[in-house]
Amino acid sequence: MNKPNDYNLNYQEETLLDAAGIGRTLTRLAHEIVESNSGIENLVLIGIQTRGTTLADRIGTAIGHFEGVAPQIGYLDVTMHRDDFDRDGLRGTPLPTELPSIESKTVVLIDDVLYTGRTIRAAMDALNDYGRPRQIRLAVLIDRGHRELPIRADMVGKNIPTSRNDTVRLNLQEHDGNDAAFVRYGGPSK
Repeated sequence: MNKPNDYNLNYQEETLLDAAGIGRTLTRLAHEIVESNSGIENLVLIGIQTRGTTLADRIGTAIGHFEGVAPQIGYLDVTMHRDDFDRDGLRGTPLPTELPSIESKTVVLIDDVLYTGRTIRAAMDALNDYGRPRQIRLAVLIDRGHRELPIRADMVGKNIPTSRNDTVRLNLQEHDGNDAAFVRYGGPSK
């Protein structure tokens, strides 16, 4: 019996969001965040490194445009809090964590793609090192399903049903030179 060679598969890639779609989606998320918090008083946006930080900056800027003042923004690296750290080792260089006070604040964690929920669990663990927020909410640009932990986003830009073998990729101008979200269908079995 021959096992298929995963490296010779033909992959299909589809654009989920173009630059304009990402812009509209982030603006909508900004409005949802403000509406769910009844304003921006005691609100802190925290982007999860790396692309979540860029999204937090963009959402904060959008809120600043329509509220007249931007919320506090912080950046969180979860590398040392991941539950696969012992198994997989360090993935890349840890990035800086820069947080305003989160004590008794409403924290909105912002990430690019929600998949298994493990990054979000690590983010909540990491936040405990910095204080006790009044509440933690979650906003994601893309929710692709396949949760392994009981975590759900409070605000979702786009729900994209995928299989476990699919890959969702987000390009952002600040990192990749353009804004676009893609799904690549198929791939090696996970």
